[in-house]
Amino acid sequence: MKFVIQCVKHASVTVDGDVIGKIGRGYMVLIGVCDADDEAVADKMVDKMIKLRINKDAAGKTNLALADVDGGLLLVSQFTLYANCKKGNRPSFVEAGSPEHAEALYNYIIERCRERVPLVQTGSFGDEMAVELLNDGPFTIILDSDKL
Repeated sequence: MKFVIQCVKHASVTVDGDVIGKIGRGYMVLIGVCDADDEAVADKMVDKMIKLRINKDAAGKTNLALADVDGGLLLVSQFTLYANCKKGNRPSFVEAGSPEHAEALYNYIIERCRERVPLVQTGSFGDEMAVELLNDGPFTIILDSDKL
């Protein structure tokens, strides 16, 4: 499982001209799932993400977690995080989880986050989305379950 976590001042997701998810300060998170991932992996990833101290304190040091800054989450499924570009110029996505498996885990991640974070917004699984964000920093972290 892979999470690309971007600290944002604000972020939104639009589908067919309608804003379906929107947050102010917090994290816009791209989520990639492979078939080997399960709920235990998702739990570890969510726990790590929520506890990361990557927000600036009064002294400008990255020392505060999401809860410390009353941050929200915008969670967006992104199978292209599993793109394999080793061979040729056209990426292969065979390492990405099957749509059924990925959607189930994506929904599981959303529910786990909603248990711990007051504001959780989402994209729309499998739909064409326009994601807008204003990076804060910019500060971007890549969490990979293979490296936790």
